[in-house]
Amino acid sequence: MAQLIWNGLFVGSFYALVALGYSMVYGVIKLLNFAHGDLYMLGAFSGFALLGTFGEIPGGSLIALFVVLVLTMLVTGLSGVALERVAYRPLRSAPRLSLLITAVGASFALEYGVRIFAGPNPQVYPVRLDGTGLSVLGAKITVQQLVLMVVAVGLMVALNALVMRSRQGRAMRAIALDPKACLMMGIDVDAVISRTFFIGSALAGAAGVMAGAYYGKIDFLMGFIIGLKAFTAAVIGGIGNMKGTMLGGIVLGLLESFSTDWFGGEWRDVFAFGFLILFLTVRPTGLLGERVTERV
Repeated sequence: MAQLIWNGLFVGSFYALVALGYSMVYGVIKLLNFAHGDLYMLGAFSGFALLGTFGEIPGGSLIALFVVLVLTMLVTGLSGVALERVAYRPLRSAPRLSLLITAVGASFALEYGVRIFAGPNPQVYPVRLDGTGLSVLGAKITVQQLVLMVVAVGLMVALNALVMRSRQGRAMRAIALDPKACLMMGIDVDAVISRTFFIGSALAGAAGVMAGAYYGKIDFLMGFIIGLKAFTAAVIGGIGNMKGTMLGGIVLGLLESFSTDWFGGEWRDVFAFGFLILFLTVRPTGLLGERVTERV
């Protein structure tokens, strides 16, 4: 039981980290950015390329991974800003369907663009985080897992503090309520939205690097399923709600962990998405989401 809970918390922290980007963008401009999972994939490949360029960094693999993690967050953050500027900003006033189709097109463009440069075959990460396990309450926990989980939780806590306590966060929340009023109050809406994409994409890139270093293998389609899982986590927690999204990622990770033990690994995704369907019939707004009435 303890091992299942730990496995669920570990995987759920990755889901939550990627899902926060979904939730931030949707909360600010009501856009379902289906290319977000591919920014996670781009982060994994960016980390792979940086590690290959720099080679061994003195001080060990964790230091190398930390340096690459920061640089990759910058790369994926800027990629998210470019994606928003080229694909989404010109269509911001267009019908929602147009934006949705554009997001799907951007997803395929990222996937097969990486395929052209990196090739179709899976790549083995230069740095692999594995080690001896410690037994805690019957659960086998490695130091590497603890480090990755601490980094993921630290990034989520920092994001929550930014959104709830900083001037930038107040601007994000104001735009989510009424972007036209924000323009009249002198807020640079375009700049705030670009920074929102930067932060969300940087978090997805960080998750991609950590996943590549932990699992040891990456491929150009790895962002598809994680994107769907992150979207599921955001919906379960209440899309647009930061704390709800974090909770949704943990809940999804625990569900997958227990379903794998009960039914087998081949039923993991079936159980996760089946739960999403059943959950939405009972609580469509998510665990911490609120029902919002659109004002006319």
